[in-house]
Amino acid sequence: LYYKMEIRSFSFGVLCTLLLVMCCLLPIMAMPPFLMQKQGHHSFMRKTDKSSISNMDSYKTYNYTQVLDHFSYTPQSYQTFPQRYVMDKSNWGGAQNNSPIFVYLGAESDIEGAVGAVGIMTDQAPKFKALLVFIEHRYYGTSMPFGGKEGAYANATTLGYFSSTQALADYATVIIALKKDFDAQNCPVIVFGESYGGMLAAWFRLKYPHVTIGALAASAPILYIDDITPTYCYGRIVTENFRNASEICYKKINESWDMMDKIASSPQGLIKLSILFNTCQNLSSKDALYDWISLQYMGAAQYNFQKVEGICNAINSLPEEENTVSRIVAAAKYINGGRTCLDQHEFDSSNPGWDWQTCTEMVFPIGYPPGKTMFPPSPFHIKTFARDCYLSYGVLPRSHWATTEFGGHNIKAVLRDFGSNIIFSNGLRDPYSCGGVLENISESLVAISTELGTHCQDTRQPTLNDPKWLKEQRLKEIGIIQ
Repeated sequence: LYYKMEIRSFSFGVLCTLLLVMCCLLPIMAMPPFLMQKQGHHSFMRKTDKSSISNMDSYKTYNYTQVLDHFSYTPQSYQTFPQRYVMDKSNWGGAQNNSPIFVYLGAESDIEGAVGAVGIMTDQAPKFKALLVFIEHRYYGTSMPFGGKEGAYANATTLGYFSSTQALADYATVIIALKKDFDAQNCPVIVFGESYGGMLAAWFRLKYPHVTIGALAASAPILYIDDITPTYCYGRIVTENFRNASEICYKKINESWDMMDKIASSPQGLIKLSILFNTCQNLSSKDALYDWISLQYMGAAQYNFQKVEGICNAINSLPEEENTVSRIVAAAKYINGGRTCLDQHEFDSSNPGWDWQTCTEMVFPIGYPPGKTMFPPSPFHIKTFARDCYLSYGVLPRSHWATTEFGGHNIKAVLRDFGSNIIFSNGLRDPYSCGGVLENISESLVAISTELGTHCQDTRQPTLNDPKWLKEQRLKEIGIIQ
């Protein structure tokens, strides 16, 4: 997921939808698409070593001439733009054999990060003799209406065609066109998605059941919208990860904010914090530092429990007489690795597309009421959030639209009556799992979760060091697809 969620940045009032946008596939270290509302989604994204993929040359890039608006007949709606997609035909058994087509639904990032990196697709393509297709989401990468990014992002009018429903219609159009081009009408299509893309995969199966026979929705927080899930559950799971690693570590983190507040409010306090944490520039407020520390905690919990343990080891390793702030400084040094200074602006927004989406329909009401998590109190207030969005774009969020369009409340009844052939996969260490579907709904609406799993872990490239439970999770998913 990279990861991008709509986290309000504690008492300093900054939105951090950073970790969802860590949309699981990008080959750079970044957080998921949902955790990156303020900050974008590039710094915590997990790294994928594509050097282990022997046939990258078999991936070819194409453009489909896509219509601007699928849902109206105004003259402007007939404008077109080039939508990028990438294919690998090297393993495909062909239309004559009714061999399957595996389609990756792009999410809130450039599609190049996903190509060759979605292990559940690339690793299984030879076995299934599958055609692999990766379709880029409109308004990301090179799939830009209005002549390019500058025109596409010019104002709310040009951004008005940027929505999940338009994206789903794009995917349906491309898939139907490809099947026609290959005379592959009888070839079954399976769609795959991760994080926000996992939400799209589930919704695509519901909206276009005639186009795809099934979907794998990995780490898809489809219930973290419209107040279905408690706002603090993301932070609660991050807290549980740290508490399970070390009770002392959890307590030190929990008490550190008040102690850093005292330093910040003292004479020359921000200078003191700048020196203590060796920031690349002097702090102008405590907020940027708190955001950096908090997002590192979130990224570790969401993607790498070993890093949680490493942070706690750094906190716990100092002599008993050392104060709590010194322990957090030690953790920051561990996180920062060999870099010469701490860049407090590392997570400044670099994903304006996701900013727009979270200000319109993808509203994740993530907040931290007092005493619920190890983070400073920062409840989510929709009125404040809506005001900020209006100031940025001149539009107000439609926070109820996703559940109106796709369902969400009473999800079991909705899916049982109208859905089939969807796998919801989750790792329970992933903070977004609390917004996922964790129980089977029917024989063909299956939830597969692992206690030790993290965000999109099952869709990554397999390695020799993968634990048994992860291998078993993948085998279950593959068996259902088969």
